[in-house]
Amino acid sequence: MNAKVLKFGGSSFLHPKDYGRVAGHIADRLAAGENKIVAVVSAMSGTTGNLKAVMLDVNTQALPSNLDAALATGEMLSACLLEAAISRLGIPVVSLNGYSLGIHTNSDFGRASIESVDPTPIMAALQEHDVVVAAGAQAIDQSGRLTFLGRNSSDLTAIVIASMCGKHACEIYSDVPGVYTADPYLVPGAQLIPEIAYRTILQMSRYGAKVLHHRAVHYAETHTVTIICKSLTSDGAITGTIVTGRGDARSVTVARDIPVFSCASLEECDNLCALLARHDINTIRVEDNRGVGMCIVSDIDFALRLVAFTDTSSVSIGSKNVVTELDFSVLRVHLVDDYDRAISLARQIHERMYPAAVGAPFGSRMT
Repeated sequence: MNAKVLKFGGSSFLHPKDYGRVAGHIADRLAAGENKIVAVVSAMSGTTGNLKAVMLDVNTQALPSNLDAALATGEMLSACLLEAAISRLGIPVVSLNGYSLGIHTNSDFGRASIESVDPTPIMAALQEHDVVVAAGAQAIDQSGRLTFLGRNSSDLTAIVIASMCGKHACEIYSDVPGVYTADPYLVPGAQLIPEIAYRTILQMSRYGAKVLHHRAVHYAETHTVTIICKSLTSDGAITGTIVTGRGDARSVTVARDIPVFSCASLEECDNLCALLARHDINTIRVEDNRGVGMCIVSDIDFALRLVAFTDTSSVSIGSKNVVTELDFSVLRVHLVDDYDRAISLARQIHERMYPAAVGAPFGSRMT
């Protein structure tokens, strides 16, 4: 079946009226000749954090399975709102959530891993409707319990659905049109990268680049799905970056407030880093006058849960800001205490990489 897969992130839904804007874009695509569309949605901006705060306010020791079910309601509501907006335009539409997407995971609540997929539910829905709206970042385990794929993982849902439907491309919409050589909101002169290889953006995503989720990029590479990064503007959709098997660029990323742990011994630190590596979580070794330790760079919520369940004496001692420069095959990591200094360092590095680049920051947002 000839269906396009589009994913709309939380930045696409800053206000309730934005659901009508996205619905209008989908209607335009159908009017222009698209046959069927699967729209994968994230929760409205800020919702997931609020849901987590409410859950932990009710019970600071909430079961991981309970927390997963609560966090998934953000994407479920977003899917319902977009379905309502599309239905208002007279377009046959239905929304599906993790219980009915055909995506099955293990039971690692907080950041479950995909084990199998079944395209039957989505294909059946597309037979009867022009548009299927899919709630992102969720699936079910083998016992039928709802699982969460991790923070910001609706990208992964979209790539999985594209692969399930036999599609070799997936469109990802965010507040910027594509992948830049640095965060354009922080670094003046950040350059849009027209085409980039999976492996390059994978490294960038692991160290703080926010446009694409690193597990989504890995899944896309494994299943040969081209990622088309876009932004929805008042003038229509703008294509910025295409992620394929080729293309390279130097870049600098900034990751804010990365947790730092102090370990009792080098052996304990090695064991913790190995544990997290087995779960595909990036860490950075730290050594200072307090001894040895590590920074947790990716999948932080899930990583903190893993550390909490280990029989170690590791202690959280605060946070760092991580500035990473990726100069083709060379990766350098800088740990900075002050966030403003981290931004300043990132700008200096970018100016060294791209001395001719000039301009003002992309917008006023600071992340």
